[in-house]
Amino acid sequence: MTKGRIEAFSDGVLAIIITIMVLEIKIPHGATLETLRPLIPIFVSYVLSFIYVGIYWNNHHHMFQAVRNIRGGTLWANLHLLFWLSIVPTVTAWMGENNFAPVPVACYGAVLLMAGVAYAILTQVLIRNHGKDSALAKAIGKDSKGNLSLGIYLVAIPTALAFPAVSCVLYFVVALIWLYPDKRIERVLVD
Repeated sequence: MTKGRIEAFSDGVLAIIITIMVLEIKIPHGATLETLRPLIPIFVSYVLSFIYVGIYWNNHHHMFQAVRNIRGGTLWANLHLLFWLSIVPTVTAWMGENNFAPVPVACYGAVLLMAGVAYAILTQVLIRNHGKDSALAKAIGKDSKGNLSLGIYLVAIPTALAFPAVSCVLYFVVALIWLYPDKRIERVLVD
């Protein structure tokens, strides 16, 4: 199977996810800066989630540049990733609406963890389909960034129950790790 449909479908789902998140930001009633104050946690959670969805879109795009074809397992692995990403708007809104309370922050981290696991599964399915000597396998290597991210989530989730602000900082740290575009695939494809 060709990869065009999976890329187009994924792009569409990610665009809808971002649209849903922005629609959760309600217009304040009033024309003063003070009316914006209650929106600050909602906006901060939106910015963080927008960055995460953008990171997944960017890396998904790069990864599929190294893919020649897909199989049925790839479709399911991709849907698994999109499932977890589709929950991001809900936990984003819950976290923002509740001023970064412990349980919503922990649940937000759990969704990020599961999206990270789903992305790792998709990566492994693609590598298995293309072989250990494929450009994708060479580019991904040991996936230190991915493994570090999962480890940070595993620390941040229980930490959120006592120190939600620390967990939020950890979520921002993971985003910063990935904000710089991952050049591994580009380097391998250019060589």
